[in-house]
Amino acid sequence: MDTLRSKVLEQISAVTDEATLEDLRVSTVGKKGEVSLKMRELGRMTPEERQVAGPALNALKDEVNAALTAKKAALADAVLNERLKTEWLDVTLPGRGRVAGTIHPVSQVTDEVTAIFADMGFGVAEGPQIESDWHNFDALNIPSHHPARGEMDTFYMHRAEGDNRPPHVLRTHTSPVQIRSMLGQGAPIRVICPGRVYRADYDQTHTPMFHQVEGLAIDTDISMANLKWVLEEFVKAFFEVDDVELRFRASHFPFTEPSAEVDIRCSWEGGQLKVGEGDDWLEILGSGMVHPKVLEAGGIDAAKYQGFAFGMGIDRIAMLKYGIPDLRAFFDSDLRWLRNYGFSALDQPNLASGLSR
Repeated sequence: MDTLRSKVLEQISAVTDEATLEDLRVSTVGKKGEVSLKMRELGRMTPEERQVAGPALNALKDEVNAALTAKKAALADAVLNERLKTEWLDVTLPGRGRVAGTIHPVSQVTDEVTAIFADMGFGVAEGPQIESDWHNFDALNIPSHHPARGEMDTFYMHRAEGDNRPPHVLRTHTSPVQIRSMLGQGAPIRVICPGRVYRADYDQTHTPMFHQVEGLAIDTDISMANLKWVLEEFVKAFFEVDDVELRFRASHFPFTEPSAEVDIRCSWEGGQLKVGEGDDWLEILGSGMVHPKVLEAGGIDAAKYQGFAFGMGIDRIAMLKYGIPDLRAFFDSDLRWLRNYGFSALDQPNLASGLSR
């Protein structure tokens, strides 16, 4: 037994890979291994011999198993050390040159819009993207039968069976932020509300999630003339032209009265948009004077205050300004597209040095 112990331990010590170690385990403590065969001999021994040989064989088996386990762990550690040597990286080395990251057009245009309206005294207001039915529809004078409230157009949040509370929706516009701003700040007020909005639509010019910016100005002496001036100044600054002509077309929105769609004079010579010249007209936004019921929902005295509101798609005006043909590409996460249409991280929009360079 001592000879067997010495032989097996020497063999285990000499093993250099796990496959050989496994073969040695089978040949020693496997069902037909040398130690296992010795265990079977106990049945042919006298009771006195078994009392001596039994504990010795068990001790031998335990010692061999312990040696096998230790050797297996040592071999695994050696393999890991070799792998770490090949994968080692000196983090103190100087950085390698890489392609600089770029700013997404939506982020860039949002900053451009913010800079323009900040220059006209507008603050920035934000709100939740999951809105109550009241903030998204009722407070904005949108009746219960309006098509926009149908599940074909609006994403409603799931409600548990038996839950009779008013539903919540993924906001369909940033107008709820106007309601929250009026309730929180009161009048007078002058803010823009940029952010993500959601509608059940998907094609070349529509996606289920897109970006909007809405504006709100309320005071005691605000009129449509003020609205017209603000929008003219915005279009001139955003498209970086000296002159622009806007056309207001009568329309209907539940939250404004009167309401107007706004077009800009432009041309499409050679497939390129030129703002402020030509014989074509391009719709860019909707606007109007805030409906008295909306003012009341916002906690503002409609007999004393009045104001205007407008809204436009950030993705849409980005497409127009920078010649991006498909709205869906904004959300494809294609680095090639972003390198082509993206902006330098240092290209901070401001009115003094130009919005985009």
